[in-house]
Amino acid sequence: MVTLQIRGGDLDLVEYEFTPFSPGENIRTTDISPIRKAIPQPGTFYVRAPARIHLSVLDMNRFCPGTPGGGGLGFALQLYHEAEVTAAEKTIIDSPRHLLIRHLEAAFKKVTGYEGGFIIKTHYHGREHIGLGSTCTTAVAVLCGMNEAVGCPLDNNGIRMLLGHNYVEETDSEGKVVFGFETGLVALASLNGGMNIIGDKLTPVCSYPFAEDYNVYIIIPKTHDSDKNSGEDEFSLLMNHARLLDTRDREMKAYMILMDFIPALARGNLKKMGDIIWELEFRGSKRAEVQHHSFIIYQHMNSLRDAGLEFVAMSSVGPSVCVITNRSESDVQKIIEPLGLEIALGTKTDNRGLTVEKI
Repeated sequence: MVTLQIRGGDLDLVEYEFTPFSPGENIRTTDISPIRKAIPQPGTFYVRAPARIHLSVLDMNRFCPGTPGGGGLGFALQLYHEAEVTAAEKTIIDSPRHLLIRHLEAAFKKVTGYEGGFIIKTHYHGREHIGLGSTCTTAVAVLCGMNEAVGCPLDNNGIRMLLGHNYVEETDSEGKVVFGFETGLVALASLNGGMNIIGDKLTPVCSYPFAEDYNVYIIIPKTHDSDKNSGEDEFSLLMNHARLLDTRDREMKAYMILMDFIPALARGNLKKMGDIIWELEFRGSKRAEVQHHSFIIYQHMNSLRDAGLEFVAMSSVGPSVCVITNRSESDVQKIIEPLGLEIALGTKTDNRGLTVEKI
């Protein structure tokens, strides 16, 4: 068991205990109700859930492990996590995220009353802890697959709430999990596609198609150290320095998103959105996340903007830098080569959202 301190200000200091538990324990079903009875369906259901870029949390003081919230904004990518799910008598899981899946299966069965099992197999893009929401996107795909396999007893809101209140991550204790950080943005973006903004307590604010005619490039600077983006180090970053900075800047962040970003999003003005996101990179918790990887990230992003790229941002706790532009990959590569950078992935935004096919 690990005890870490959380400081939000001079008079705001609490301790949080990371208490590992077995998958299936500490299930939370508040405000989650099935809309119909769970009945096993024939066949296997193939689910594709898009990954996401998380541009910023709104206020890190409003969430912690086991308490979802905090708000945020981000968009879906044409980079997919896949799950194949079949209703069965007993559960068989073929996935590197088997502890998370076992926990979510227990939560799903408790909410829906389903007493059978599932055959679950997952595939994903293989890039972990770089700000693309790999763990949570897999969870969305699996939950939607289980839901389809038993006749959809939950609607999309039920799936989001179930995941938000029961999201866990693996620990160093064999076979144990702990509650993780969860704003709810991954599920919202994966289900809807496009750009999504979410408020506190997993509440959707708006969803719009985003950058449909543009290219998206993911650049991973060489400062990347995946160990810095998970576990105790991430907790210390998010719940101390980032929390303190959000105490100072959260009102300005919320104002900029409501009064500037959403109107630009509705008009499809990518350049304006890029300018606002650039301002957010220096405010509140986003500043702590960028500085977590050293100021070289700011230098890289500033150089990309000076070169005329319309939209430049770091995703989540990084270190992935996302560039959205109408320029070709060869043009962008010429810009980033002098910086010692390479394009790790070229793709598009996903404005369709999660899809399900019976196979």
